[in-house]
Amino acid sequence: MNFALTVNGAIHDLAVEADTPLLWALREHLQLTGTKYGCGIAQCGACTIHLDGRPVRACVTPVSAAVGKQITTIEGLGTKDHPHPVQLAWTEVGVPQCGYCQSGQIMSAAALLAENPNPTDADIDAAMAGNLCRCGTYLRIRQGIKEAAILMANKSAPK
Repeated sequence: MNFALTVNGAIHDLAVEADTPLLWALREHLQLTGTKYGCGIAQCGACTIHLDGRPVRACVTPVSAAVGKQITTIEGLGTKDHPHPVQLAWTEVGVPQCGYCQSGQIMSAAALLAENPNPTDADIDAAMAGNLCRCGTYLRIRQGIKEAAILMANKSAPK
């Protein structure tokens, strides 16, 4: 079947089965490899993307469920010249260790801050609970989210 998907603002026509996981459509057909395969059962969060601004697990989301929606991957969150505040904060704080889970962590953090620009530790823990980090950088992840919240608040503050 043919599906038209809007990924990072561009429309792509894909000839795949309706139940093809969005993760494989992104990685194999569109060469957007920033979204990682972790567990394949929506438990680790490495494959987190945004579907109409909401974080979803691409490994269990069929292509057919994404038709007519805005898909944002880590490649579309920010650019080298204009990184998303979460990406800036991740660098400033030095969040990643091995880095494998980071695209999913960043996508979940960006969705959290879009919904709640001033999250508490409990808010952060709840929003990030489904994102696993084998290296255990959870304290730096929390610190990165707080730093990103400050960057976002300063960016939107009147000058």
